[in-house]
Amino acid sequence: MNLLQLFRSEGYPLYVLCVLLVTYLLNQLDRYILATTSAPMAQDIHFGDKGCLDNSAVTVTGNITCKGLASENSCTRLTNPNSTQYCLWDYNGSGEQFQFLVGPAFTVVYTITGVVLGFIADIWNRKYILAVCLMFWSGVTILTGFTQQYWHVVLLRFALGMGQAGCTPFAASIIADYFPEEMRGSAMGFYNWGIYTGYGLSFAIGNYITKANINGQGWRWAYFISGIPGFLVGLLILLTVKEPERRETVKEKEGNSYDLSPLRKLRTILRTFLNPSLMMLIIAGSVRNAAGYIWGNNTQLFFDHYYKDSQVGFWMSWVPVVGGCIGVLFGGFISDRVVKRVGPQGRIWVLVLSQLCAAPFATMTLYLEPPYAFPALIPSYIIGEMWVGVTLAVVVELVPSYIRTSTVAVYLFIITNIGGNSPLLVPPLRRATSLRTALTILFPGLYVAGSLLFVLTLLVLRRDIKKVQQEEEKRELLVNDGEGPEEAGKSYGAQR
Repeated sequence: MNLLQLFRSEGYPLYVLCVLLVTYLLNQLDRYILATTSAPMAQDIHFGDKGCLDNSAVTVTGNITCKGLASENSCTRLTNPNSTQYCLWDYNGSGEQFQFLVGPAFTVVYTITGVVLGFIADIWNRKYILAVCLMFWSGVTILTGFTQQYWHVVLLRFALGMGQAGCTPFAASIIADYFPEEMRGSAMGFYNWGIYTGYGLSFAIGNYITKANINGQGWRWAYFISGIPGFLVGLLILLTVKEPERRETVKEKEGNSYDLSPLRKLRTILRTFLNPSLMMLIIAGSVRNAAGYIWGNNTQLFFDHYYKDSQVGFWMSWVPVVGGCIGVLFGGFISDRVVKRVGPQGRIWVLVLSQLCAAPFATMTLYLEPPYAFPALIPSYIIGEMWVGVTLAVVVELVPSYIRTSTVAVYLFIITNIGGNSPLLVPPLRRATSLRTALTILFPGLYVAGSLLFVLTLLVLRRDIKKVQQEEEKRELLVNDGEGPEEAGKSYGAQR
């Protein structure tokens, strides 16, 4: 079923999906606003690396390039006839302290809290927890605008991770219960529009609100404006969203019983994650997720470093929205069609081909000069971002409904820990080579690596499917030999 049919056939579930989309938009906006305001924040609060920056108050004449000057002395001695410096030695918003903020400071707490909340959500009302988490992380975002020291930002990034951990596990579980399997890929794709709209909006707010310098507070108003809408959407969830009935899987409908005791659930989840297909899917998704984290948190720094006047705020406010939204929806649409014919392995094929085809366009973004670098991102997003909703759809289809939220939380725990901490690889690679080379290895390079790992996932999934089919055939043979279904199951279990 495509998006048009989804809109025509679904009423209230579509409304819920739109509310969840806005929630995810705010989730990503509040997460990435740091990446677009890191330079003015660093200059105000004093953290990260220093470098030679252009003095915006002076018109540079001749072939003076501030970014190429590696020492403070060589940077500050360049002056015009009025003895005004062409360049300033100041914090540039990069370095290990910045990468720590966008990586471990957020990721570790985010992933651990996500697992805990995932277990809770399989038992308690999901919409209440989602609304509370939304209001909490929005309040943390507003508080970030009041920070005065680096350790303030660190603590608030911890808190932001705690709040934002309650978004996707709850939302994905609610979507899975509102929409049947044949519509789930498209619904997940539509929900994941929030990634790109929120990410793109962070560039618009981070750049233009900072430059507007409201009340002389510059970057601080970017956080105030980003945090306020969360309280309104949280109230909307509490007042208008209904908790859906949990949709059962095929096995559950056939009469398999389950209990929700914590110990039983934990054993079931651990057994589920020992499934080779799911393990390979998680490894591949982690590598691909790392590419997204690295590029997302270093886009502003890349264009500011190589192309200071590239108008990154204008381009990145809409390019990810257009490319990413089309990509996740297109991926869900295609995978929904393919899964009807060949099952979950059809979705894996979409993952393999999309990442391999997107890598050349990602490379072009790093080596073409603006404005041509930005249009190259559009096909990179359209093709490369198919993986988000498709992978999540495969995960929820491989597990029973009564541990779905917990499984999604653990899945996000793993891929986010690997992907979210991957920006720490940028500084050492940058020192060894250059920022462009480091991003080439860690952006399009990880696209290709992810594609190869999805190929291995496909092979393992085919093997698992074949194994299940062989087991079913053996079970049928035991039934045909005169044993009833119950006796056949016992005989088959004894053989195993």
